[in-house]
Amino acid sequence: MTDENARKEDTVEYISYDSALKLAKEEADGALSRSPSVIREYTSHLIGSRGKFIRAVSLLTCARNEEDLIHPNAVKMAASIEILHLATLVHDDVIDDADTRRGFPALQKKYGKKTAVICGDYLLCVALKLASSVTNRQDYLNMDTPDYMVRVCFGELSQHINNGNFDLSVYRYLKIISGKTAALFEASFHAGAVLSGCDMAEINKYKRLGRYVGMIFQLIDDCMDFEATESVAGKPVQSDFEQKVVTLPLIHTLKNLLGFKEKVRENEVNRNQIDEAVTNAGGLAYTRMIAKKYYNKYIKTMNGLDITEDKKKGLQAILDKAFRVF
Repeated sequence: MTDENARKEDTVEYISYDSALKLAKEEADGALSRSPSVIREYTSHLIGSRGKFIRAVSLLTCARNEEDLIHPNAVKMAASIEILHLATLVHDDVIDDADTRRGFPALQKKYGKKTAVICGDYLLCVALKLASSVTNRQDYLNMDTPDYMVRVCFGELSQHINNGNFDLSVYRYLKIISGKTAALFEASFHAGAVLSGCDMAEINKYKRLGRYVGMIFQLIDDCMDFEATESVAGKPVQSDFEQKVVTLPLIHTLKNLLGFKEKVRENEVNRNQIDEAVTNAGGLAYTRMIAKKYYNKYIKTMNGLDITEDKKKGLQAILDKAFRVF
């Protein structure tokens, strides 16, 4: 750090985690509610369905320094990544023709697909504007930061290309979700680590944590589509197969249940038969086993970090939220 940057840091007033999270929520909600009048009705509608802020929580948890305080830049970055995530959900609901999102009518259902697509694009721009409004931007631009949104887009595209591909391998599926879901979690952990002042070796550990927890979230979501109710999931369930999305529980079942792939390919099975086959073939147990492997990797990596007990508890809470039981 240069002397000039050091003087700038001396004037920064660091904040507590609780304050940072509160401010990040206010920043994100404000960005939605204060949109230009032509789009405000649509963005205000999204405030109620913006989710549990888990990516912002991840960023802010990783941003805690050795005194458990957080640089104020983390607030804007956390709000930015949540709005970025919201943009992907708006577009997902268009692709999936979803009726609801977290108990609220999906934007595309209430206002139409064209409006939803444009709003999703607008949210992406808002997220980028928020991220670029942080102080000392050059400090972060000079980092060798992966292009996470490219990975998210490629993951979504790969999933779409493989819709109805009943020969999809486990390896290929894990590659798809490493972009589609895990990339944005990795971005959250990465940004938080940078803001905490970590060196590159430590930053790489945080990136791995983000990737692991993102994989867990998606794998458990795969199970929820077969097991959970819509009220628990906060979104439509039993919908992946109807959308021709082939997920890990089904991949395992198609590989291990003799003759079942041919029946699925010929559209000779209904949803109840799919659910029964996945349960009997151990598809859900297999998926949770893979998720547990990522869980163990997360624990091992986390235990290798030199962090405060409060920060460790925060990282553990994120993991427990991902590897949830319902």
